[in-house]
Amino acid sequence: MRTLGQIGPVLRAFFLSAIVSAAIVPSARAEVAVDVALVLAVDVSRSMSHEEMRIQRRGYADAISSPQVLRAISQGPHGRIAVTLFEWAADYHAREIVAWTVIETRADAQAIAATLLSQHSRGERRTSISGGIDHAVRLLEAVPFLADRRVIDVSGDGPNNQGLPVTMARDAAVRKGITINGLPLMTEGGYGSQFNIPDLDEYYRRCVIGGPGAFMIPVNDWDQFAEAVRRKLVLEIGALEPMPTATERARVMPAQFDFAPPYDCLIGEKIWRQRGW
Repeated sequence: MRTLGQIGPVLRAFFLSAIVSAAIVPSARAEVAVDVALVLAVDVSRSMSHEEMRIQRRGYADAISSPQVLRAISQGPHGRIAVTLFEWAADYHAREIVAWTVIETRADAQAIAATLLSQHSRGERRTSISGGIDHAVRLLEAVPFLADRRVIDVSGDGPNNQGLPVTMARDAAVRKGITINGLPLMTEGGYGSQFNIPDLDEYYRRCVIGGPGAFMIPVNDWDQFAEAVRRKLVLEIGALEPMPTATERARVMPAQFDFAPPYDCLIGEKIWRQRGW
């Protein structure tokens, strides 16, 4: 049996080419360019009721597969985005629901929607927005695609009360060129809702969102949820300047500098301690 050094130059070149090609195949996925790598970080802390978590799942499934979102994807320079979705609570809980997946066609979006609807969310203790942001950053740093933009979309119904201060996680993400947008859920109900705050929209504006073009859309009632998620995804995918609608059903608040009095971004941690937990 001849060795590689004993065969002719043409055959030797063929075998070497095959070896190199085999080595390149695993990295081919990383050469796929997408308009945005989007991490959907979804709150499942126990202040959320089972019904509210069900509405969340349905809302994300409907929004991702909606004609409006698919149109926004198709109009991008690459015509595709990459999405991953996980559920978070304490800083030690991050449950992957949808791994990094490219959405380019209706079938791609419908497959993700089916995954979201195929199982139920599980409520977990504590609320660590900072832990959710840190986990999202790790996902973005390992994204297997070439992304023009990197965005974290974090939803939640209460302030940070566990893990690092949320501003530390936000600022670390922003320094890496990542944008954090927010979907504060201004709703009531669920076990642990006594740890929520009435001005959660202001908390998200001052303490959570950040980076180029960062914005948030508060949800004041669960009937608004699916519409708010759909509109938020369209803005994030298209990198559009957020503009408020004619109604207050899904208000958009861009991040901005102002001269308002300092906001206490540790309010969630203080409420937790005051209640003796």
